[in-house]
Amino acid sequence: MADEPINFARLAPPTGSRIAIVGGCGGIGRALVDACVALDLKVAVLDLHAAIERSPLPAEVLVAAADASDETEVGRGFASLQDAWGGLDILVFVTGIAIIPPLKIEDLPVEKWEQVLNVNLRSAFLCTRAALPMMRPHGGSIITLSSSLAFNPNRGFAAYVASKGGLVSLTKAIAAENGPIIRANAVAPSAVDTPFLAGGTGSDDWFKADLERYVSAIPLRRLAVPEDVVGPILFLAGPGASYITGQTVHVNGGRITP
Repeated sequence: MADEPINFARLAPPTGSRIAIVGGCGGIGRALVDACVALDLKVAVLDLHAAIERSPLPAEVLVAAADASDETEVGRGFASLQDAWGGLDILVFVTGIAIIPPLKIEDLPVEKWEQVLNVNLRSAFLCTRAALPMMRPHGGSIITLSSSLAFNPNRGFAAYVASKGGLVSLTKAIAAENGPIIRANAVAPSAVDTPFLAGGTGSDDWFKADLERYVSAIPLRRLAVPEDVVGPILFLAGPGASYITGQTVHVNGGRITP
């Protein structure tokens, strides 16, 4: 990344656009929140109550504590946005979990599989279903966060790979069903330097042992940082991407070229 701050305003959504970020308290989500606030967008975050407590959000952000895999809580959260704003322009789904340390399929408990699919895929369906009526009268953009592992799987990540691959297909379906008024696209990053690499806590060194080998396979020779993902998300949400829908933007430093 360049030493100078990235100017997200060049292709970002217009000032005042209403954006809901599901999972806005995580590493990528929080970087996206901060960028959107700096761009004078109207920002709402839906995240778990515990996540909101760990990562307090700026005062101007509308906050809805909700489990995105719970139909009732999602409905209540988006109803609060409708009451506050009367509609929605952009939905970004950033929520995601993985099983850390990784487990091969034969060692993977059913409840762990279901937990990952619920958080990573069911949640995206529920949030999209709740957001669509708020966007349909005037149009909008939906962006989901997939993963390079959906296209180039690693051992031990079956549930994560399946959920992120399903998220790409769900995004295509959203685009096909809701054009031309609503666009939907996915962003698929490789490993991003956030606490997620350590299972969300920053306390597990499972990835560090392979870090040098992993980075050596990246033509740009570094891990992604959250801002590398924020830029493509804002581009897809903005007018510069008005003829892009049903696509996946790969953000991996050239490590894979699907």
